[in-house]
Amino acid sequence: MSIVVTGATGHLGRLVVESLLTAGVPADGIVAGVRNEEKAAGLAARGIEVRVADYDRPETLAAAFRAGDRVLLISASEPGRRVPQHSAVIDAARAAGVAQLAYTGVLGGPEADFDLAADHKETERLILGSGLPFTFLRNGFYTEVYTENLAPVLEHSAVVANAGEGRIGSAARADFAAAAAAVLTGEGHLNTAYELSGDTAWSFAEYAAELSRQTGRTIRYDNVPGEVRLGILTGAGLPEALAAILVDVDHAAERGRLAGGTGDLARLIGRPTTPLAESVAEALKA
Repeated sequence: MSIVVTGATGHLGRLVVESLLTAGVPADGIVAGVRNEEKAAGLAARGIEVRVADYDRPETLAAAFRAGDRVLLISASEPGRRVPQHSAVIDAARAAGVAQLAYTGVLGGPEADFDLAADHKETERLILGSGLPFTFLRNGFYTEVYTENLAPVLEHSAVVANAGEGRIGSAARADFAAAAAAVLTGEGHLNTAYELSGDTAWSFAEYAAELSRQTGRTIRYDNVPGEVRLGILTGAGLPEALAAILVDVDHAAERGRLAGGTGDLARLIGRPTTPLAESVAEALKA
């Protein structure tokens, strides 16, 4: 039995592999599922088996899994294309007879009512229909989604959103990676769904205040109407479909859909989640 991490060279996948190693899983018990073997050379050098597992090439997926493997399906990155990609992985996992299929979905699961959740909800439905033992990791937002995009915020001294006073229960990617490692290595996680979010949800006003405190500058929060934000995003070069999804996410935050608060994430990783202030400090150093 091996633990297979798909998307292993991505931002989250690499952190999951590191978390597995930290948890004591030997390198030869981990499989990195990747699209491009060359990008996984560093993992292979550490004794980790590399298997091609390209969501867009089902023929590679047939050889990516073995009977008894525990598999982490890290969600594909492009909304609208995820369902056929994930379906191919699920079919291959079922054919192989894997012992667990963990999936990184979205906070709220079937109750999520925002556009970004649609692919994740359908993927969960497909996994349930497959009959595979599953673990749903319904991830809240990564704090890095915000802190890795500080350049325009600092340039204009403003955090721009259309979320009103809505709160985001984000956590660091490393926190979510540690949770994935926990359910892949521990017992009692099969056929279970976890709602994963940071310990303390924050508002965009609080985010702007934290940036102000750490930079010594006045960073304001500009709460704008959705149509205004859509124009800002498309004006910056984002495709309109993606910009509309981001606007819809902020509306979901305003409705309280992204605040989380179950405590599942901290319980799985056995420690408090990474505070917003710490993630901001890391981003500013970078």
